[in-house]
Amino acid sequence: MDNGLIPRRYAKALYKFALEKGETQKIYELSKRVIDAFKSNPDLQKVLSNPFIANDDKEKLLMAAAGENDEIFRQFVLLILHQRRVEYAQAMMLAYRDIFRKEHHISQAKITTAVKLDEERMKKLRRLVTDAFKDSKLEFSEEVDPSLIGGFKIDVDSVRMDASLSNELEQLRQTLLS
Repeated sequence: MDNGLIPRRYAKALYKFALEKGETQKIYELSKRVIDAFKSNPDLQKVLSNPFIANDDKEKLLMAAAGENDEIFRQFVLLILHQRRVEYAQAMMLAYRDIFRKEHHISQAKITTAVKLDEERMKKLRRLVTDAFKDSKLEFSEEVDPSLIGGFKIDVDSVRMDASLSNELEQLRQTLLS
């Protein structure tokens, strides 16, 4: 079976169950915490995939990653443990996040700068993006990438605004080559 199909099916089921309970937003926030836990602890995936680790311990790990003892999420964890699909937990949370964003028309805005900006400058960049995408609900994330040399890049879904020094240098190089 397709590795992408399994997580999407379980994520859809979780979304429908959360929708019935009126808890889609809560599970969305919880899914973001679980995704962050996988990012900050790469060994978490190895532990969940290890057949020698007890399901009770795997349940405790996922509940700790969620950051709260939510009954809907606990029932979901028990289901994926019972169905032997726990190794897909990270992909399921990513799929749930994507389903929620699509259903609520939420776009991702990623601001990448060469150096960490102070809060006032970051607010100006967020305002710039918000003004450019007035009809969208935006969730912002920030990243520092020294390879930009200076300036910034803003990605909103598939749209990129690139005002980085590295981009300007590349454009200048391409002009000189042609």
